[in-house]
Amino acid sequence: MKLSTWLLALALVISSLCSFSSATQTTAFLNCLALSSDSSTISGLVYTQANSSFNATLQYSINNLRFGQASKPKPLVIITPTTESHIQTVIYCTKLTGLEMRIRSGGHSFEGFSYVSSIPFVLLDLRNINKVVADVATATAWIDSGATNGELYYYLSRATSEYGFPSGLWANVGVGGILSGGGYGMLRRKYGLAGDHVIDARLINADGVILTRATMGEDLFWAIRGGGGGSFGVVVSWKVDLVPVPPVVTIFQVFRTIEQDMTNIFYKWQSVAPLFPKELDIRCNGNVILSENSTRADNKTVRMSFDSLYLGPASEVLAIMGEQFPELGLVQEDLIEVSYIQAMVFFSQFPYNAPPELLLNKTILPRPAFKGRSDFFKQPMPVEGLLGVWDYMFQLPENQAFLQYTPYGGRMNEISESALPFPYRAGYLYMFNFFAVTCPGLEECAEEAARMDWVRRLVAYLTPYVTSNPRSAYVNYVNVWMGQNNPTGSTSYAQASQWGKRYFGVNFDRLVAVKTVADPLNFFRHEQSIPVFSLVSDM
Repeated sequence: MKLSTWLLALALVISSLCSFSSATQTTAFLNCLALSSDSSTISGLVYTQANSSFNATLQYSINNLRFGQASKPKPLVIITPTTESHIQTVIYCTKLTGLEMRIRSGGHSFEGFSYVSSIPFVLLDLRNINKVVADVATATAWIDSGATNGELYYYLSRATSEYGFPSGLWANVGVGGILSGGGYGMLRRKYGLAGDHVIDARLINADGVILTRATMGEDLFWAIRGGGGGSFGVVVSWKVDLVPVPPVVTIFQVFRTIEQDMTNIFYKWQSVAPLFPKELDIRCNGNVILSENSTRADNKTVRMSFDSLYLGPASEVLAIMGEQFPELGLVQEDLIEVSYIQAMVFFSQFPYNAPPELLLNKTILPRPAFKGRSDFFKQPMPVEGLLGVWDYMFQLPENQAFLQYTPYGGRMNEISESALPFPYRAGYLYMFNFFAVTCPGLEECAEEAARMDWVRRLVAYLTPYVTSNPRSAYVNYVNVWMGQNNPTGSTSYAQASQWGKRYFGVNFDRLVAVKTVADPLNFFRHEQSIPVFSLVSDM
């Protein structure tokens, strides 16, 4: 970024103030923005804590309300840029004033990494950088990091009915965060991860330089497609290959409770779901409900939802299920043939026949306060182990804890563990994710400590059944309990490995090497960002 003489003078003044109070740093940061070449356009995109719209702007995409509570640290300034030059200016002024910067696309961080910091910080919110531009002739698209799943699916459907993209399920999840962690959705067994289909990107590094695949090099390009967000730079947009989808797909959602032999049905699912044809995905979601058919005095039962997308007609689904998974008892009436965009509406928690425009509403979906956790399974959990999980579920009120099971196999088995930083490919049956609602909303509540303890106890219970050495976890479901970086200064390789090798396995060392070259001064950092070799004390 070119600076005039007076801006260089300002830099010298500001740099001398960096050790002062956060109020002084805020003033210096705002002065820097005001004197930049973008001042006339960026001024209306800046929100300080004194601004009447500050809280609404901050809360707009906080999707774990545990980190929207009054006791949580708040940014000194929020900036919602509309251009790459705005982002360059924010990076420059953040560095100049000694502040930290957090980057938010959809705000679904399980630990609030994209909008919370114990160090004085500014929030770069990418909500206004959200274009989706498809090129049907080449079956490619450029997707901005601030776009949501809903915007991605909606605008692709406006351009073509022949192609889709293997992104995530919920409409309000940010694409930037999904792709930064590899990203999975209902097309994963047919086409792999979202990150497997990224073919170019535009990234702004700590020096404010815009890089593409050709100029960033293959190592950095590899790292940003699964190495986690907030470590290497601001990825403004991603170029992706689209994937073909048929004109008719089939969806179903069937429920089974414990009284309907759910335990044995799910036990079978663990083995068969990864072996289905690539076109068939059946994921499971469990929770506790009240039921008149329950055999318990409190009327509780565990209900499992079997949710499916099949890339083809209903008749083929019935044939596959009748042969490979008759235990589920699927019948013709359970199956619905729809277009691909209707299926994406359905998997965004809306009725399948709802208007696709609902996908553009970023605040319509529920936003609980929660604590979540992920694990991976290589062997089916035995029935007695499953019964123990159900016992844990019964310890909480209905609809206060949720289990999510995502099968692998198919295309996932065919891709090397080192193709992207995401290492969980061949040999894994499914990913398991669970979370507990900790409070009903933004206000802190008395139940939170007990709910956190419940999560810890269930984590301990699962230990004999999940992967080990290290125990695997998914970086898009971050968990600070696994360890975190020091708030300031260096973080040792050993310390970072506590969480890093659980997310990235054999790929962690390569990520650290890439980070060391791409961001040697560790400007892009958070509690579980990739560390820098040069700052490591025990190498």
